[in-house]
Amino acid sequence: MTTARYRTIWVSDIHLGTRGCQAGALLEFLDAHDCEYLYLVGDIIDFWRLKRTPHWTQLHSDVIRKVLSRARGGTIVTLIPGNHDEYLRRFCDLPLGNIMVTREAVHRTADGRLLLVVHGDEFDSITRCHRWLALTGDVGYDVLLVLNRWFNRARRLLGLPYWSLSAYVKGRVKRAVSFITAFESALTHEASRRGLQGVVCGHIHRAEQRDVGGILYCNTGDWVESCTALAERTDGTLELLSLAQPRTDHLPRARRREPAVAVLETSGARS
Repeated sequence: MTTARYRTIWVSDIHLGTRGCQAGALLEFLDAHDCEYLYLVGDIIDFWRLKRTPHWTQLHSDVIRKVLSRARGGTIVTLIPGNHDEYLRRFCDLPLGNIMVTREAVHRTADGRLLLVVHGDEFDSITRCHRWLALTGDVGYDVLLVLNRWFNRARRLLGLPYWSLSAYVKGRVKRAVSFITAFESALTHEASRRGLQGVVCGHIHRAEQRDVGGILYCNTGDWVESCTALAERTDGTLELLSLAQPRTDHLPRARRREPAVAVLETSGARS
């Protein structure tokens, strides 16, 4: 397998411990992509779900082993806990093995830009102020994923490609669009307030890379549906990467083909 070399890779919202987690797809992505810096931008392990209906397979353990192996091999790994793995925030500013745990980070790109790296839940008023509502929404998202799973089984029988029902809902429901816009504005405002050129986050499971009021906004997406990551090339160029066929966890690893990775967007913007 050919390995693509990047300076930095950011992944978030893996949700290990849930049925929706695409652990197999993430393993294939990590096998095919190497980097000097690896950021785990929150919701890596879903402790919320582990308390209710845990689902942990060998592939989930393999993801942990893969990350630890990367850290031992010299990759600088930084873990920024999110709301679903907020338990890990008690270890902030402490190294766990070769992995540094921190509430947030500032990353300097190869071309000198400074990017704020946060999970993003602290800029989500629902998660911050109404935890019960966030938990209720989490259950609703589970229901949507189940419907999405059955819908795509039918599409596969018809020879049609994967299609995300939840992404469609987020893109069409007026309140969801308004929430996403407010979320992006809050994060870019914080980066601007600190004199930084951009922000990298996760949390809302919507991969994005665009300019918001002169500040670069990057959302890594997730490894439940979109299977996306943000990557930095050696010259500082940032791009979103996506697995073309994300739904592969039902297949044995030995039978999977080399993952097709698509570049969704490239930002050549310079500050």
